[in-house]
Amino acid sequence: MKTIKGPGIFLAQFAGKVPPFDSLEGLARWASSLGYKGVQIPTSDPAMFDIQQAADSQSYCDDISGMLAEHGVAITELSTHLQGQLLAVHPAYDTLFDGFAAPEVRGNPAARTQWAHDQLLLAARASQRLGLTAHATFSGALAWPYLYPWPQRPAGLVETAFAELARRWRPILDAFDAAGVDVSYELHPGEDLHDGLSFERFLDAVGGHARANILYDPSHFVLQQLDYLAFIDIYHERITSFHVKDAEFRPTGRQGVYGGFADWQDRAGRFRSLGDGQVDFGSIFSKMAQYDYAGWAVLEWECCIKHPEQGAAEGAPFITRHIIQVADHAFDDFAKSTMPQDQHRKILGIS
Repeated sequence: MKTIKGPGIFLAQFAGKVPPFDSLEGLARWASSLGYKGVQIPTSDPAMFDIQQAADSQSYCDDISGMLAEHGVAITELSTHLQGQLLAVHPAYDTLFDGFAAPEVRGNPAARTQWAHDQLLLAARASQRLGLTAHATFSGALAWPYLYPWPQRPAGLVETAFAELARRWRPILDAFDAAGVDVSYELHPGEDLHDGLSFERFLDAVGGHARANILYDPSHFVLQQLDYLAFIDIYHERITSFHVKDAEFRPTGRQGVYGGFADWQDRAGRFRSLGDGQVDFGSIFSKMAQYDYAGWAVLEWECCIKHPEQGAAEGAPFITRHIIQVADHAFDDFAKSTMPQDQHRKILGIS
């Protein structure tokens, strides 16, 4: 068995315009001071991390890795959540998602899709140069507006959506395969890949591609009321990244899973800082160790109540407490006995 690496922290929610949050080095220094050993780096802001340079220049990657090492942290994964989202956008979301794209492709869905495609190819090369084995992203969504079957969905609509999603992702998955890097899709509401069944549908559409894998985040499953522990039993062979993120679901007589358009702090299902929600992390880390998950445990902080800096400070020791140092021998080895195999029948009373 392997011991999970960590704690790591996803930097996207902490990046800002005020030091130390205004540069990758400042964030690395800050994260290290809190006890984090790894950082998951968003790639949508060239001022923090230039994905083009990382794809083209080994020297740039070596400089980034060296700078991080000086502060005692490593890269867990690169993230293209925003670019992955833009690979497939239903027209209903064109305006809302346009701000995620480079200015020169805004207002042009076809150009925006091509830009996202190119960004993901850059991420494959950059990940390879950095010696990474997994990459965090979103799938994008074409079928999401039709999640609830009212009005009744036309026969074949979902199949058409997933066939197109697979067509867009297949060359990207091949590029990551050539780079030796897994694509870890964060299964997330708003994405066509948001639970086990939708992931299976996509996996079938891409022919079971070996690089199509999962970023496991139990918080999204709490909000969907999906059994997040059984999920690990079913899909552990495809889990290649892990967001440690808490959530709670407290339905009332007025609202449930859909939330009634309430703001985050008023929803029945909401994200919380680690330890403040309902997720059974003890059982999650046990299952991850049981199934030999060898990647990083990365804090993704989102909470509608607590200040982010408090959440980050509490996150590193929380994850550290939950990482299981796996045993290198069986607990009852002290009592083991050995004997020739020909004695087995005698022990069993078999003549």
